[in-house]
Amino acid sequence: MKKFICIVLPIVFALGVFACEVVNASETEGNIPVIKSDSTYKVIVEHDLVYAEGLSHKSINSADAETMPLKMDIYVPDNDIKNRPVFMFIHGGGFSGGSKQQGQIIRWANHYTSRGWVFISVDYRLKKHKGTVPIEWVENTENLPEQRVAQFLAIYPAIRDAKAALRWVIANAGTYNIDTNYITIGGASAGAMSAIAIGISEHEDYRDEIDINIDKTISSTNLEQSYKIRTIVNLWGSKTALDILERIYKHQRFDENDPSLFIAHGTKDPKVPFSKAEELKTIYEANGVPLVYYPLEGKGHGVWGAKVNDKPLEELAFESIVELQSLKVE
Repeated sequence: MKKFICIVLPIVFALGVFACEVVNASETEGNIPVIKSDSTYKVIVEHDLVYAEGLSHKSINSADAETMPLKMDIYVPDNDIKNRPVFMFIHGGGFSGGSKQQGQIIRWANHYTSRGWVFISVDYRLKKHKGTVPIEWVENTENLPEQRVAQFLAIYPAIRDAKAALRWVIANAGTYNIDTNYITIGGASAGAMSAIAIGISEHEDYRDEIDINIDKTISSTNLEQSYKIRTIVNLWGSKTALDILERIYKHQRFDENDPSLFIAHGTKDPKVPFSKAEELKTIYEANGVPLVYYPLEGKGHGVWGAKVNDKPLEELAFESIVELQSLKVE
C-alpha cells in the first residue's frame, strides 16, 4: 500500500513518497515535548468535565430552549512532565449519534496517554438537541432535500461546541501541564469533518455568527482564548463544513499557514467518498503544507482496525505526529 507524505524534513525522494520543503516553526530544543515509544505511564482519567454550556431547542431556534452542559473526558499520564503535548479527539456518528466513550476512542486515548500525551475526548450537541443555528444557515437549507435539513443544521452547534472545548483546554492548560505549542486535533467521520473545520477555519468562524444576547450560553465558552493547532488527524472525514462556510460567507479558508494533516481513508468508503480525501490532498499539495496520506485500499467506512504494513492506524498517526511536530521520542 502506498504512503504519500509531505513533511518538514530534509528533501528525500523514495518509492511511494511525495516530499516538499516547508520551513518549520522555530522551537528551542529544550522546550520540545518528550514522549515514549512504548506504553510507559499509568493513565489517569477524569470523566464528564463540563467545558461549556449550550442551548437545546424544542424546534430550530425556538424560544423554548433548555441549557445543557457540554462534557469531555480527560486522559492524563501519571508523570511530572511540565510540557505535555495534547490530542483532542471528536467522535463520529453523522452528527446524530456517537459518544466520547466509544470503545475505539478509549483505545486511542490509552495508546497516546500511556506514551505521554494528554488526550481529550469530547461530546457535543447532536441533531436531536437542535442547537442554536445562525439564520443564514437556516436560509441555506431551502434547496436541500427535507431529510437532510436536520443533519445539515446540526453541523453548526457541533463544531461550535468542539471549538469551545479546545478553548477550554487552552484556558486550563496549566492544570494539566499542557504545552499549547503542540496541539493535535482529530476525529473520525463527522468528528474528522469537525476537526478539519476547526483546524482550517478562522477563530471567529463557528463562534461569532450568533449574538450573545440571542444565546447567552456563548459566554460560557472561554471566548477570550485563542489557539494554534499543529496537526489535524483525519479518519475518513471531509472538508464539507468548510465548504458550507465558503458557500454562505463567500470566503475560502485554506492557505499555506494551515496545520499539518494526517489522512487515512478507505478507497471504497460508501458513506464519505474517497474523493473527499483526494480533494484535501490536492489542496495541501498546492499550498505546500505538510501532509501524510494513507489511502486504505479496498476498505470502507469506519475501518478502525485497518493496518498498513502491519501497523494499526493509531501507530501510523503516532509516527506521523512525531515527524510533523518534531517531537522527541525515548
